[in-house]
Amino acid sequence: QVQLVESGGGLVQPGGSLTLSCAASGSIFSITSMGWYRQAPGKQRELVAAITSGGSANYADSVKGRFTISRDNAKNTVYLQMNSLKPEDTAVYHCNAYVGVSAGNYWQTFWGQGTQVTVSS
Repeated sequence: QVQLVESGGGLVQPGGSLTLSCAASGSIFSITSMGWYRQAPGKQRELVAAITSGGSANYADSVKGRFTISRDNAKNTVYLQMNSLKPEDTAVYHCNAYVGVSAGNYWQTFWGQGTQVTVSS
């Protein structure tokens, strides 16, 4: 019914930048919160950043000042601009969205499949 597709991951050197995108599509009548999580090998999934439909954002302490989350409500798309990347940012990055599903009239959190970000020299 609802799909989230991420793009923009890859290999980057320390200090470099990447921008991730996540587009939601399908049976959507509204999306409230959208966010990015990451999971490194052997670690639990953690929140990186989240943003409301009104544009209020919050960030993990480890990425404040380096990452910026934004969204285009008309396109049901959320972005994560990542600057000054560090090796410890290496992880699979997943987006999620809290979606009002029009076919069924209910709300549910959906997840993307993930995109790998590797920061290494």
